[in-house]
Amino acid sequence: MNETTAHAHIETAHAQAHTGQQHPIGLYFFVWGLLFVLSAASYMVDYLGIQSYLRWTLILLFMMLKAGLIVAVFMHMAWERLALVYAILLPPVLVLVFVALMVSESNYTIFTRLAFFGAAP
Repeated sequence: MNETTAHAHIETAHAQAHTGQQHPIGLYFFVWGLLFVLSAASYMVDYLGIQSYLRWTLILLFMMLKAGLIVAVFMHMAWERLALVYAILLPPVLVLVFVALMVSESNYTIFTRLAFFGAAP
């Protein structure tokens, strides 16, 4: 009994691997709608004349949300194995962390030079 059940599960998994995953078209339409709304919100930031750090924070937030939706749904990352998601998404995140560390160190270096040498660069 166990052998036939295991064999049936293997055949089912093998058949699903060949047919691929089918996601409802409504999901894609919903994500397209969300992308449209996020793009409109990003353009509204410019249209309303928001300035300074709030402007750039909002624009970057909307861009990151749109990129996350595109990667999760259209690149099918939401349905992939966790190891594959880590293999694809973790290296760019680590690069961004290292860039942030370099920016922080460069600010410290310029501050130190200005404090000890007193001249503008």
